[in-house]
Amino acid sequence: MAKYFDVHPENPQPRGISQIADAVRAEALIAYPTDSCYALGCRLGSQGGIERIRSIRHLDDRHHFTLMCRDFAQLGQFVRVDNDVFRAVKASTPGSYTFILPATREVPRRLLHPKKKTVGVRIPDHVVTQALLAALDEPLLSSTLLLPDEKEPMTQGWEIKDRLDHVVDLVVDSGDCGTEPTTVVDFSSGEAEIVRRGAGDPSRFE
Repeated sequence: MAKYFDVHPENPQPRGISQIADAVRAEALIAYPTDSCYALGCRLGSQGGIERIRSIRHLDDRHHFTLMCRDFAQLGQFVRVDNDVFRAVKASTPGSYTFILPATREVPRRLLHPKKKTVGVRIPDHVVTQALLAALDEPLLSSTLLLPDEKEPMTQGWEIKDRLDHVVDLVVDSGDCGTEPTTVVDFSSGEAEIVRRGAGDPSRFE
């Protein structure tokens, strides 16, 4: 049975955030809110968490996982960014964008796209997510909480708790965070390619 944390959306309770971060460090798989849909998240090095996300979402090895990063400095540890891409990404973060970039050696091989050796990264503009990332002091390996054969992700923490009670360890509820996923921009070739149009304004990359 999943633990349930009701977290204030503007003033997250430090004790609750600390407990959630401790659970992630102890290999918990969590469902948590972002500035663009709920997401499933676990520690970067959690093999079990990765497999559970793949199982819940029916993902194959070509799926791009996302590293949810606290800030640009942390993001830069896990992906390679040249000067032009640096400016474009920096100007769009924090926000509802996921950027696909060549990974550094800090990223476990099993998280990489098998051919491109890339990974998704993003810096969220969400108070609760930022508080959790600050407490965790490392990226949160994430994937949008979109279940197989469903067109839209769930938006209510209580609904997620009800439906995923036996497949996740913890649910963070801080209110509705919408159904529109991030805009995904692939910079792996050095040029911007919009892979998915979503909550972030794609026009700046066109």
